[in-house]
Amino acid sequence: MQKTEAEILLQKYVEGSATNDEKALLEAWYSKSKFASASDFTAEAKLLQLERLRSSLKAHSDNAENIYLPKKVIIWPRIAVAASLLLFICFGAYFFTSKSNKTRLLSVQQTHDIAPGNNKAILTLANGEKIAIGSTKTIALAFQGNTRIDIGAANEVTYHTDRSQPNNTIQYNTLTTPRGGQYPLTLSDGTKVWLDAASSITFPVSFTGDSREVRITGQVYFEVAHNPKKPFKVRTNDEIVEVLGTHFNINTYPDEPASKTTLFEGSVKIITQGSHKFLKPGQQAEVSAGQIGVVDHADVDEALAWHNGLFQFNDADIQTVMRQLSRWYDVDISYEGKITNRRFSGKIQRNISALKLSDILSYKEINFRIEGKKIIVTP
Repeated sequence: MQKTEAEILLQKYVEGSATNDEKALLEAWYSKSKFASASDFTAEAKLLQLERLRSSLKAHSDNAENIYLPKKVIIWPRIAVAASLLLFICFGAYFFTSKSNKTRLLSVQQTHDIAPGNNKAILTLANGEKIAIGSTKTIALAFQGNTRIDIGAANEVTYHTDRSQPNNTIQYNTLTTPRGGQYPLTLSDGTKVWLDAASSITFPVSFTGDSREVRITGQVYFEVAHNPKKPFKVRTNDEIVEVLGTHFNINTYPDEPASKTTLFEGSVKIITQGSHKFLKPGQQAEVSAGQIGVVDHADVDEALAWHNGLFQFNDADIQTVMRQLSRWYDVDISYEGKITNRRFSGKIQRNISALKLSDILSYKEINFRIEGKKIIVTP
């Protein structure tokens, strides 16, 4: 829909001929606009507000490269789907920006769709038994030595160790998320762990000795329980991250160019075979080929976006964007024609289907079609 068509919709509101759905759409958008006041549309102010709407519409059209939609737009349930689509079409606002000046809208005609990822994982016990975990709440899963394993009220796997019952045998469990899955975990020491899609953590059922050590793959966010007598260590294929008590995220997917550890609170020590570095809050360590680089002012929001239910990119190339989609929607990615060298920034909620995502990304000419469990990126 062109800008002139959007203005027709605004004019219909002023004239009183807009339908209830059109009114709801305009009011929802207006309430989230930067120029909105506390008052709603009123009969006395309609004309003045229309001019403001038109001015904002023009600004959206002239400066589309810098537009971000609000994180959430509250729209009445009966028109939620239609309104969310019309907000993109009518007003030219984008979650995504890029360094291209092209802003054409492509119509995506597809019948296949893929649901977004959700909470699911596989828990492998010390004896090799595997337990599939979904969204079930508050259920006992198993016992391992002196430790009870259950799913708590917050829908996380939780380990409860009975310290009055000694257990000298160290048993290891592994929690694994598939592509299209994520899951939270609370270790026996109280450390909280969140696994992104296609990730795993192997850990002792109960921590013994003078240290706490786990091994991970993929992407994992930690909130480590403070215990100065027992340092907490996270092992990956490339490094060891050593902490006492802190909040940090590790992205160590094998298909990413570097392993990244981002620190939010406390301090951590990054150790490789050749060197070590200490991180302060707001810093990010990048480990590649055994070398450690430190980014002083890291984009911590981008690093933790997945944990907050978002895709978020800062000057990312198309392959970086599609790798995240591949893991979250459990699809394979292929490219037709020349791969664009444009860079992309912005954020999108992760709780939408792949087809809705394709509608959004098409605004910035990230175009793809869905064929079964495959996304094909096209020029």
